[in-house]
Amino acid sequence: MPTRTARTAWNGTLQEGSGQVELSSSKVGTYEVSFPKRAADEAGGTTSPEELIAAAHSACFAMQLSANIGQAGGTPESLDVTADVSLGPDDANGGFKLTGITLKVRGEVTGLDADGFAKAAQAAKEGCPVSKALSGVDISLDAALEG
Repeated sequence: MPTRTARTAWNGTLQEGSGQVELSSSKVGTYEVSFPKRAADEAGGTTSPEELIAAAHSACFAMQLSANIGQAGGTPESLDVTADVSLGPDDANGGFKLTGITLKVRGEVTGLDADGFAKAAQAAKEGCPVSKALSGVDISLDAALEG
């Protein structure tokens, strides 16, 4: 299996500095990062590690769920997956930590009922490689069929 690479160039202090995250393997772009904007409610055109983790988690979960639906005898017509990753203080160790992740999926699926879809989604939450890597973070799931 391949290894994927991203690179960050950072200049300055935490509070006044900024950086650029480059998605090196795909070459799809370079994105600005800044700690003050990371910690603010409004990102102001910059990304953050949490947003990048959310992107990775939603994509990984969607792929795993698609596979699980197929294995259960269904056909995924469409899956709309959102991952919300929260950052907060780490009271036990100081600094910050990921305080929770919420995966929300709405699916149009043929060949599975709501219970089958929920089981496939739960298995995807537990089985996708990003979920496994983030096992130290509380991950919740909101899964429902549409239509």
